[in-house]
Amino acid sequence: MSFCCGASMIGTKGTLKHIRTHIHNVPILLCPVCHRIEVHHLVEPEFEILAEYAHGDGASEVDFHEYADRKDGNQLFENCVNNEDQDPLDIVRNQIDMALDLMMVAKQIEDAEWEEQLKKRLHVLGRRQSKLLQRNASARGN
Repeated sequence: MSFCCGASMIGTKGTLKHIRTHIHNVPILLCPVCHRIEVHHLVEPEFEILAEYAHGDGASEVDFHEYADRKDGNQLFENCVNNEDQDPLDIVRNQIDMALDLMMVAKQIEDAEWEEQLKKRLHVLGRRQSKLLQRNASARGN
């Protein structure tokens, strides 16, 4: 499981830019709190090689899947708590539940710094949850 700022990262595929080359369908991990993106560790070496070759060839766009060894998506994202194909509201609720569980641990071990980080994360996730609930309510109202 990959973590960023204490939140578990979401497994997905995306487009990354390397210098002037856009590389599509790269397996990535996305933090739902700070939006940091990482290339999935199982494909990182392949990504780096492809990025260098594509840039050296002057390619403006390439598709990762056309050049990389095929890895099963389930294998790549099996250690992720959430995946992009899940309902965003479910993802946020899951992240809130985990943060609350961690908050109890932080209180038990009396780690004030960790508690503060978790409170900030919960604040961000709470705002995101409110936006998603408003968006869902607006969609039902139409």
